[in-house]
Amino acid sequence: MNGLLTAGRLFFAIAMVFFGAQFLIFVSSMRGPIPGPPWSHGVLVLDWLACVGFILAGVSIASGRMGRWVAMVLGVALLLYGLLRYVPALVARVHDPGPWTVLFEILAMVGGAWVLAASFPAEGRESPSWDSMVWRLADVGRFLIAISLVVFAVQHFMYARFVATLIPAWIPARLFWAYTTGIAFVAAALSIATKRMLGMGAKLLGTMFLLWVVLLHAPRVAGAIRNGNEVTSLFVAVAMCGLSFALAGAYGRGLKGRGAVVL
Repeated sequence: MNGLLTAGRLFFAIAMVFFGAQFLIFVSSMRGPIPGPPWSHGVLVLDWLACVGFILAGVSIASGRMGRWVAMVLGVALLLYGLLRYVPALVARVHDPGPWTVLFEILAMVGGAWVLAASFPAEGRESPSWDSMVWRLADVGRFLIAISLVVFAVQHFMYARFVATLIPAWIPARLFWAYTTGIAFVAAALSIATKRMLGMGAKLLGTMFLLWVVLLHAPRVAGAIRNGNEVTSLFVAVAMCGLSFALAGAYGRGLKGRGAVVL
């Protein structure tokens, strides 16, 4: 199997299992980081459903057992949650960057789940037409990822000075890196949307998120282990790393021989 695709599935699955574990900590009244955005809502029954759902989804994606169906359902569930929970908040507070960030993080993961669904081989007696529909859904997911990256890029340009404060102090020229990240998001979005050098663009995007996990998010979590927002941000970055690698691996594998440019 494509090693990049395997790594992407594993990273994405780890993030999903963590989100489930985060809910378990919350609903069990245990000490530890509580759910931060984008997962908190405070309804106990929904928290338990989310706990079980995320863990089962992560295990399924990592093991490959019913991976295609579970990833498709996960994408639909995340899409409904994002639209119902955060679109009204975004409309009510259109100038607040918070709902924009959370909504498009969720939409990017929706896209990642659908891309992962297409990356799994057809199960049982799936017809060629159904397999084709799964790939069309993956294309929708690909555009959701690209659109989300554009939103992230705009935020990096608009709030560059704030973004710079999140970069570790030992890294020089922090404002430069904030703007450079915005440019990288735009370049990756164009590559993913047009499928021009998609493989390279997605690989570089995944590598950037992986570096963020190691250099930015892990140290911040180590300094605030009970801060739910920091811990959640770490695993959102892990999920983004995973879906980027999966995107490169899935399209390099799935569109081989169809004339797509996936260098």
